Amino acid sequence: MSLVRKIIEKPQFEVFVLIVIFLNSITLGLETSTEIMATYGDTLHLLDRFFLAFFSLEIMLKISVYKHKFFKDPWNLFDFIIVSSSAFPSAGSITILRALRSLRALRMISIIPTLKKVVSSLFSAIPGLGAITGIVFLLFYVGAVIATRLFSADFPEWFGNIGKSLYSLFQIMTLESWSMGIVRPIMLKHPYAWAFFIPFILVTTFTLLNLMVAVMVNAMDSENEEKKEKALSQKDKEDILEELRSLKAEIKDLKLEKKSYPKDKYSPGPEINP
Repeated sequence: MSLVRKIIEKPQFEVFVLIVIFLNSITLGLETSTEIMATYGDTLHLLDRFFLAFFSLEIMLKISVYKHKFFKDPWNLFDFIIVSSSAFPSAGSITILRALRSLRALRMISIIPTLKKVVSSLFSAIPGLGAITGIVFLLFYVGAVIATRLFSADFPEWFGNIGKSLYSLFQIMTLESWSMGIVRPIMLKHPYAWAFFIPFILVTTFTLLNLMVAVMVNAMDSENEEKKEKALSQKDKEDILEELRSLKAEIKDLKLEKKSYPKDKYSPGPEINP
């Protein structure tokens, strides 16, 4: 078991797993082409079985080594769910679940440190993002109520009810055809409609979304600072241990030197009578 642990904890093994994930991602993309499947379908299906067997073996080896500790690591749990979801059969009423095979490409997140850091920062920023999302939802709801009351009679396809108004406001927030597609046609009948849409865009698009980005950046900076502090504290511990080792070695040398020193070195000589 110690040999298996040494193998799966080697950096070369992680690199090999990353290469396999990358190749599997390519084959999953090739399977979406009907022309390629007509020519190389059997080969791609065989490769898919090989990749699934490899990932399953990797998960089983890690479980056998780490036991219950394997499931305490969220990244290991993430890999387990991804691989398990890929094992569904391709026939019957759950055929759609086979599409979950494409989730295997997401395992790159748990292998590549930079991607893992970004996702960790995203999770640490959830409280701040949740507060901003709540404010955005309130603004959307209030804006949808106002827009429905103002424009539902003349433009029911965009603002006929709350649901349509929410979707139209979301399109406006993304700045996708908001001017020529929605606002200018409305201004032909409601010349002062810009007084509603322009502030809405300024508040939602340029303010709150930038606040979300700021929360994300702040979370990443905080995580980097915590890692630096941990690294520095670890380095301090190592320096202290090294100093203790050197002091211990010096004390040991002094003791050995004292034992090997001649006992009569400082013995008093013969008395001289005057």
